Amino acid sequence: MEVHRVLGNGFQEVIYQRALEIEMSAQGLDFTREHEMKIKYKGVDIGTRRVDFFVEDKIMVEIKALTQLEDVHLAQTKNYLEAYGLEVGLLLNFGGRSLEFKRIMNSLTKNSLS
Repeated sequence: MEVHRVLGNGFQEVIYQRALEIEMSAQGLDFTREHEMKIKYKGVDIGTRRVDFFVEDKIMVEIKALTQLEDVHLAQTKNYLEAYGLEVGLLLNFGGRSLEFKRIMNSLTKNSLS
């Protein structure tokens, strides 16, 4: 990905967010940054969580800047997908020497492939 190629690793997440915002704008993608989404429990709003990006009204993008992704990061992303009722999310890790990315599918949605 262009952002990692240009910046490399070693910056805080917010730096990658800002750069990714520039790239997505340049590509003409419809997105919101730090998109606040409601979390419900049995139909009742119990709080909110901000996702790093919400792209094209259907894809949640979470950004990390860690030396290595762990299972807890994948589980967290999957939990957000389930809580928001979304089908797919991307987990991007800019912390390594190479960009690491994972496509996470929500197994609770009708059209899920995982």
